[in-house]
Amino acid sequence: MNTASVTLRLLDKADKEILKLPRTVKGALYDFQHKFKANPQATGLQLKQLKQPAGAGAGKLWSARVNDEYRALLLRLADNDWLIVSVKHRKEAYDRLAYGINQITGGIEYVDLEVVEESVLRRTAATPSATAPRPQTPAELPQPEPLFARFSDQQLTELGVAEPLVPVVRTLTTEDQLLGLVEYAPQLTGEILLSLFDGKSYDDVLEQVTAPVAAPDPVDTEDFQAAAERPATMVTTTDEALREALEGEDFGRWKVFLHPTQSRLVERDHSGPARVGGGPGTGKTIVALHRVKHLVEQLPPGRSKPVLLTTYNKNLAADLRARLLELGGEQLLSRVEISHVDQLALRVVREAEPGSAKQTIDDNQVLREWRSMLDELDETSWDAEFLHDEWTQVILGQAVVSRTEYFRARRAGRGRNVTRAERADIWQLAEKFTQRLDRLGRQTWAQVAERAARLEMEREQRIQAVERQRAEAGGLDNIHLQDGSAGWLRYRYRHIVVDEAQDLRPGHWKMLRAMVARDRNDIFLVGDTHQRIYNNQVTLGSLGINIRGRSAKLTLSYRTTRQILGSALGVLSGETFDDLDGNHETLAGYRSVLSGALPELHPSTDWETERGAIAELVSAWNDIPLEQIAICVPTNAMAQEVAVALAQSGIRAVEIGPDGPRGDEGVHIGTMFRFKGLEYQRMIIAGVSEGLVPRSAVIQMQHTDALRYRRELQRARSLLFVAATRSRDSLAIFWHGTHSRFLDPLISQ
Repeated sequence: MNTASVTLRLLDKADKEILKLPRTVKGALYDFQHKFKANPQATGLQLKQLKQPAGAGAGKLWSARVNDEYRALLLRLADNDWLIVSVKHRKEAYDRLAYGINQITGGIEYVDLEVVEESVLRRTAATPSATAPRPQTPAELPQPEPLFARFSDQQLTELGVAEPLVPVVRTLTTEDQLLGLVEYAPQLTGEILLSLFDGKSYDDVLEQVTAPVAAPDPVDTEDFQAAAERPATMVTTTDEALREALEGEDFGRWKVFLHPTQSRLVERDHSGPARVGGGPGTGKTIVALHRVKHLVEQLPPGRSKPVLLTTYNKNLAADLRARLLELGGEQLLSRVEISHVDQLALRVVREAEPGSAKQTIDDNQVLREWRSMLDELDETSWDAEFLHDEWTQVILGQAVVSRTEYFRARRAGRGRNVTRAERADIWQLAEKFTQRLDRLGRQTWAQVAERAARLEMEREQRIQAVERQRAEAGGLDNIHLQDGSAGWLRYRYRHIVVDEAQDLRPGHWKMLRAMVARDRNDIFLVGDTHQRIYNNQVTLGSLGINIRGRSAKLTLSYRTTRQILGSALGVLSGETFDDLDGNHETLAGYRSVLSGALPELHPSTDWETERGAIAELVSAWNDIPLEQIAICVPTNAMAQEVAVALAQSGIRAVEIGPDGPRGDEGVHIGTMFRFKGLEYQRMIIAGVSEGLVPRSAVIQMQHTDALRYRRELQRARSLLFVAATRSRDSLAIFWHGTHSRFLDPLISQ
């Protein structure tokens, strides 16, 4: 055998199995893969073909020695192309192993039927039976209907269920048994069965689960080498990726394997801006990071940074930088600029106004300035929040520069109607407020975004003028036209990738649109409007970013269990959400194959009692590091009070501030706004009481400003939804007095 170029791949399923192996075996496996690639026929590896029944791919399964106790099971895809599908103890049985190519996805699937059946039987034994006055004979016992009796074998395989598992599927009668099968089944099989179990129709599952991963061309179920190259076969080949898989780092998994739907979105060629949506934990950020890597790999050699990766705040930008470094190292980072969008806008403004020493203030400070000004003017007709939103979203958002323009400005979605006289009053107050900020040497982030947008749009116009002149001159440059531009004018970036797109302001989008030429793969954005936590509602098409026909959605959650997910979706019930382009967005098909306990509900009589109960629960969670526990509350004051209660119980706490956790060790505590983009093993959401979630001020708007009331109510739901979906394993919800109206679907379960 020619061993000059042996390829050894690792199947995703094998990676999950390896995570459970003893550390010594993982080390031996790492050594094994080096030896195997050097020479599979080396005597010490004891490579041998296993007996398998006739059929598709028969004779492809082999075993090789990892150490004295363990064997690697491999599929021989071609002469020098091998795939590790499992690592087993040498005494385990090898006669119930099934493998093949899924006829729908074209991916390689491997199943240990004995392990699956044992798992189902374990769940059967663990399911308590109803008590009876005397033991019943099998003939007397009621026979439950199989879970999937209404679907034929053909329908199950057409959806993509692994054929060897269909007989086992037929025996399932309880949810516990189903979860036992899902634990060891190929991922697609698990997704399909859980969706059907949850009440989805055959057509729904075909559209939402199967179609996104189906192979574009007819599948040859004999061609294993071709199957290994398809996205549905999640494998890795590089030494570094194998090492990370063997080390068992949870963080490392996201960058080694991509779900087929994610992989396609990463590599797709777009004629213009494109958007990827999806619920929490579906891997939108992972897709964005891999998209950046893919775009960089298409660039010609150079030292510039033609790719921008941006998001809406500093914490998330720092996290993106760390994760991109893990994904591609310094070489990848050297071609990418990573900046949160406000920082980017401020840099543009400072470039144009180098002598400016204005202090930029956040929204809380801005609201205080509005209130101070209204108090000084003895103005009681308007409240500060309404004026701040009107100024930010209408006047700044539409770049209104005169009273006449404001009279003509559209106010869609702004709630209460205002008369012409009221507009004149608002404009006068907005002018006074702008003058007040100028006197104080201050500016808002919304002002910075709009100023940066105007500057970049003017720059784009100059670039386009140069390009028109060049075209008219037959491709020759006009040096005089370029003169005074501080160098040859060019767009700042070739590609822009945006994470958490739902929380960017209109000014941000206008700035970004002007920073990149309108070309293939110019803007790629990911986000979920169900997680919008600010009032930045935009229609991208009106801002020059046309995503029609270039939108896709991720629906499989990798973070949250089915139980937590179901409860979180209940929080959103009754609300409709936009898709950033004027249409409705849904979480149809949003699902998880992870399973755990239902969220715990903890009512209390008052806030003091609730804080004591929280400290008691955290004390009981002594089996995990404190940093894997988080407590989310509605206000900063409540966060401080919970920290005091924990300290009295001897529990260290760390508050999450604007720049992230203020310390290294302890339970993380913060308001709901602080938890966007974070995740924890166990999560407590406290103070979920009516009047706190939503706030009393929002409830009072119901009769004074119905549209604003609905918008603020939706934002409060989104905040609670974000908080609930930060948890991987356990979620506990606390309240005192009357529970929040948003909890009604959970309490009525």
